[in-house]
Amino acid sequence: MKPFFRLSWGNLLRVILLTFLAVAFLAPMAWMLSTSLKPLSETMTVPPQWIPSSIQWHNYPDAIQAMGYFWRYTGNSLLLCLLTVAGTLVSSTLAAYGFARLEWPGRNRLFSLCLATMMIPFPAIMVPIYGLFKNLGWIGTLQPLWVPTFFASAFHVFLLRQFFLSLPRDTAEAARIDGCNEWQILWYTVLPMAKPVLLVVAVFQFLATWNDFLGPLIYLTDQRTFTLALGLQSFQSQQGGTAWHHLMAASTLVVLPVIVLFFFTQKTFIQGIATTGSKN
Repeated sequence: MKPFFRLSWGNLLRVILLTFLAVAFLAPMAWMLSTSLKPLSETMTVPPQWIPSSIQWHNYPDAIQAMGYFWRYTGNSLLLCLLTVAGTLVSSTLAAYGFARLEWPGRNRLFSLCLATMMIPFPAIMVPIYGLFKNLGWIGTLQPLWVPTFFASAFHVFLLRQFFLSLPRDTAEAARIDGCNEWQILWYTVLPMAKPVLLVVAVFQFLATWNDFLGPLIYLTDQRTFTLALGLQSFQSQQGGTAWHHLMAASTLVVLPVIVLFFFTQKTFIQGIATTGSKN
């Protein structure tokens, strides 16, 4: 009788390595959750106390109350995520379709130039962009954080272009013979097949916006327009001594939507990543 499960030395090493990496990545989250349920006196004990002596569930409503504008921060973050995801999907999809499926002079050179913009670090263009938004009168509003997403992102254009190149052209040709124009081909034939990669782009943009700290720090001046990431930093700096149990409780609430989103979309997310192969 053959053994039900045979583990070679190579597989054993992989399991050990993956277990070590999983523990290394999960340990900070476990510590955050543990600290969020502790009394303040146990948050900085030496040696560290992982399990609280008594679970303090009231730390969560206390943290929300202490932040003051927590729900306003949440609303601002959700609004920004909605606008940036919509802008990225619309603009990047149109640009990627033009680079992948349409023939026009200088297409490949312009696409190379588009990819080259990914190598420009944000600090190098931060000052001129700030000056532009200041001249437009947008400093102190949410507009600098979502309007640029309607002008496409090189990384997302690259992902979508690679997927569009992998699609068979027979379907588009059949639709063109039936009288469809390019807009109808994109809407009725390409986009239905591109749902996995569109979800990948949406998740990437959602995470980038939800976790963004530098952008809101530069452009937002009114506390009522702060996002959750900036609100957490503001909450910490306003305390005479950091209330670590409240800060970790608020941080847990900020991280929770990202974890829930990943668990609900991980299957389609992985499928979308797998289908963005490399094609010229």
